[in-house]
Amino acid sequence: MAISRLTRLVVQSKNISKHEQVIPRRTATTTPTGAILPEPEKTPFGLLSIVCAVVPGLLIGAAISKSIANFLEENELFVPSDDDDDDD
Repeated sequence: MAISRLTRLVVQSKNISKHEQVIPRRTATTTPTGAILPEPEKTPFGLLSIVCAVVPGLLIGAAISKSIANFLEENELFVPSDDDDDDD
């Protein structure tokens, strides 16, 4: 199915006239008349914002991992053996 779509796309791209010119436009940075818009305001993204975004994700991920590990151990799907703790 993907191959048929790809071949159809290639055939359609060959049918495009070579005389057509594509004019690139960046409407997000210019006005309709062509004037350049002023630079947008930048929101400061301080260390506190990063901490407020990362810490809850880590805590939620740790809680989910802990509950899944407890579920696996209770149902004896995965029980760590005592021999794995030896570093001899």
